[in-house]
Amino acid sequence: MKAIVDVGKCSGHARCVAVAPHVFVLNSDGYNERAINPVPAGHEVEGRRGARACPERAIRIVEDGEEAEAGR
Repeated sequence: MKAIVDVGKCSGHARCVAVAPHVFVLNSDGYNERAINPVPAGHEVEGRRGARACPERAIRIVEDGEEAEAGR
């Protein structure tokens, strides 16, 4: 599973990091800079919760195999 961050949509609420500190990383300005990908084993639920916590909907979860299937 991967968490894809649209940095252009991030407004710096940091809810993703509050909910999922093992998955999301803030930069020095307090914006979600990136996700740790693939999402570390055992932290998938945390990653999904962090994505849902984003009020800007700047985080998209991509399940394993989903990217390959989209190209078919």
